[in-house]
Amino acid sequence: MSLKLYFHPLSSFCQKALIAFYENGTPFEPALVDLGEETSRNAFLKVWPIGKFPVLADTERGMLVPESSIIIEYLAQHYPGKVTLVPAGADLAWQMRLEDRFYDLYVNVPVQKIVTNKFRPPGQGDAFGVEHAKGVLQTSYGMIEQKMATRTWATGEAFSMADCAAAPALFYANLVLPLGDTYPNTVAYLDRLMKRPSFARVVEEAKPYFAMFPG
Repeated sequence: MSLKLYFHPLSSFCQKALIAFYENGTPFEPALVDLGEETSRNAFLKVWPIGKFPVLADTERGMLVPESSIIIEYLAQHYPGKVTLVPAGADLAWQMRLEDRFYDLYVNVPVQKIVTNKFRPPGQGDAFGVEHAKGVLQTSYGMIEQKMATRTWATGEAFSMADCAAAPALFYANLVLPLGDTYPNTVAYLDRLMKRPSFARVVEEAKPYFAMFPG
């Protein structure tokens, strides 16, 4: 097997990459990384000194591919499947990449700010940063709500890399700042994502690690 994915099942960015693998049934060797365990962390740092996952190693082509979006683009180019996650047309492609960046930067990143703040030592929290992150999330919710009034998936009627980004981002966002009844279109979109077999599998595989997620 030429593809080896370094990841952790609870990581939203790793989940994004996993969805792409599962959408097309692309075979890969899973390499679970535990950054809290010294041996696992040090072994991973030898592969990718930056120390952030996911990272894809393609031994057949001699390539090391970090970052979830780049991994999905790489798979689309070199290991394509029945589901086209990156549109062929230039205009559709940049619109899809815009939505991908939107969910990563304006949903996923604020969620991570809120979550990681809960791990800070007493008295060293960043209340201002958390409130700012919640504000960004609420703004993003409003934008998503408007878009999803006329769309099935992030960019229209075709499931794409942008939906791979949206699924874990909205899943965790709904936990830290619940959508409630205010954003029905967004709730319906999240429900469609949850029912997508690829993401349903990702969530199921992450369940043994949910206790690590701060309440």
